[in-house]
Amino acid sequence: MSSEILYLVLSAGLCGILWLPYLVERIFNQGLIDTAGYPEKIAEPAKWAQRSKLAHSNMLENLPIFAILIICLNILEVSNANTALAASMFFYSRVVHALVYTLGIPWVRTLAFVVSWIANIILFLNIVL
Repeated sequence: MSSEILYLVLSAGLCGILWLPYLVERIFNQGLIDTAGYPEKIAEPAKWAQRSKLAHSNMLENLPIFAILIICLNILEVSNANTALAASMFFYSRVVHALVYTLGIPWVRTLAFVVSWIANIILFLNIVL
């Protein structure tokens, strides 16, 4: 398995668990019955849980772009030090992004997002150039 595919799988796994923190908070806040059902009144989640949900949503928006680029690289058999580095940059910056978004650290969150965006640009350029 190439490094790029490995980081795609890890990124998908990260996306697959990012919903857990805000679900757990909701269970503690509302109870299991109301969380599983359709309560008439929904308590406002804790601020960290709201940010956690936003981090998950942001990952859902960015993962498809990364996945398409990695799949294209794989189909075209393009793999080099730059693409491996960019794939790792994407994954690790998304881990940082999720953590600092949930913790409410704004400038680091933005920096982590920009790093993941730059990683996608590097991948894109390795495909088209």
